[in-house]
Amino acid sequence: MLDKKTEAEFLSILTEELIPAMGCTEPIALAFAAARAREILGGNPEQITAQCSGNIIKNVRCVCIPNSGGMTGIEAACALGAFGGNASRAMEVLEDVSPDSLAAAQAFLEEGRCHVEYLDSEIPLHFIIEASRGTDSVLVEVRHDHTNIVRIEKNGENLFRSKAMDQESRAANRSAMSIESIKEFADTVDIARVRPLLERQIRCNMDIAYEGMSGDYGLGIGRVIRAAYPESVVTRMRAYAAAASEARMDGCEMPVIINSGSGNQGIACSVPVIVYAREKAIPQERLYRALAFSSLLTIFQKEFIGRLSAFCGAVSASCAAGAAITYMVGGTVEQIKNTIDNTLADIPGIICDGAKTSCAAKIASSLDASMLAHTLAMQDKAYAAYTGILKEDAGETISCVGHIGKVGMRQTDKEIVRVMLQE
Repeated sequence: MLDKKTEAEFLSILTEELIPAMGCTEPIALAFAAARAREILGGNPEQITAQCSGNIIKNVRCVCIPNSGGMTGIEAACALGAFGGNASRAMEVLEDVSPDSLAAAQAFLEEGRCHVEYLDSEIPLHFIIEASRGTDSVLVEVRHDHTNIVRIEKNGENLFRSKAMDQESRAANRSAMSIESIKEFADTVDIARVRPLLERQIRCNMDIAYEGMSGDYGLGIGRVIRAAYPESVVTRMRAYAAAASEARMDGCEMPVIINSGSGNQGIACSVPVIVYAREKAIPQERLYRALAFSSLLTIFQKEFIGRLSAFCGAVSASCAAGAAITYMVGGTVEQIKNTIDNTLADIPGIICDGAKTSCAAKIASSLDASMLAHTLAMQDKAYAAYTGILKEDAGETISCVGHIGKVGMRQTDKEIVRVMLQE
C-alpha cells in the first residue's frame, strides 16, 4: 500500500500538471507574459521586443493562435496577449479576446511594432518580453515552465526576482515516482480524490477530438485514418487522438487538459485510453485508474527529458497510453514494463521539429507503435534487455531515453532550429 505522504504528492503532481490550456502552449506562454507586461505598464504598449530561446521559436513558428483570426508566430502571440489577454487566466489567457482587441493587435503588427530576437540560452523554455509605452518600459522573464515568471522590472527597477531563477516552479515532490509506485497509486487511490481532475480531462480532450473529427482543420487526418484503415479500436484511437491534436494546432479555441506543459502530450496520453475503454465497455472506475496511471507515467518520462527538447513528446505520451491500456485490461507489472520497453525499442528517434498540424500524424504513428507494443506484451513477448538502448528494467530504459532526449539531442535541437529558420 502506498504511504499517505507519497499518495498526497502524486495527487499534487496531477493537480499541477493536468491543467487547461487554449492552443499550443508556447505561443500561449508568450501571450501570458505580454499580458502581464501590459498590466504592469499600465496601458497598451507602443513597442514590444521578444527574446526567445530556440525551442520557443521552434514551437511558435507554425501554429495558429486561438482567437486570432488565423494568425501565427511570435509577434502575433505577443501582440494578442498585450492587447487582448487576461493574465489572470494563465494558460487560457486568450479566452476572451474581443474584436476591438484583435483589431488593435493586428494594427500593431502591421506597423511593425513587435520585434523578435534570438535568446542564446541553455534553458529550452526561456524568453524575455520587453514592452514600452512613452518613457516607461517593463521586462518580464519566463524560465523552465510556461507561466513561471522569474523576473519583473519596470524602468530598470526590480519589482520581482525569483529566489530560484534556475529551478522549475513545480512544488510537488516527484522523487518517489517509479513504474511500481505509479501503479500502486492507480490501484489504491480513492477515486473521489481524482474524479474531478479526470472527468475534466475526459470532457475537454474528447470534446476537441470530436471537433477535430467533424471540423475543417489541417488535412482532416482523423477522417483520413478512418477511411484508409480497417475499422478497429486501434484505428479509432489513432483517429480521435490525431484529430484532437490537429484541431488544437490549427487554432481551435477549445481548451485541452495538458500534461507536462503540452497539449499534444495531454491528448496522446488520454484520448486513446478513453476511446479504448468506451469501445471495450471498461467500467468507469477502471478508466479513471488507467487515466491516472497514464498521466503519471507520462509525467515520469518527461521528468528525464524536460519540458522542451528535440525528442518528440508524442512518443512518451503514447508509450504511457499503451502501458495504461495494458494496465486497464489487467496486465501484470511485467507486462506493463514490457509494453514500455517494446515501445521504446521501436520509436525513440522521432524528432520534435516544432509544434504544427503534422504533430497529429506523429501521435497517430506513435500510438500505432504503442499498441503493437501492448499486443506483444500481452502475449508475454518483449525485446531482451540490452537490445539497443533497452536496459534491465523499464524504469532504467526510461531514464536512458530521457538522457538521450535531454543531453544527447541538444545539438540536434540547435540544428533543427537552424534548418527551420533557413529561407
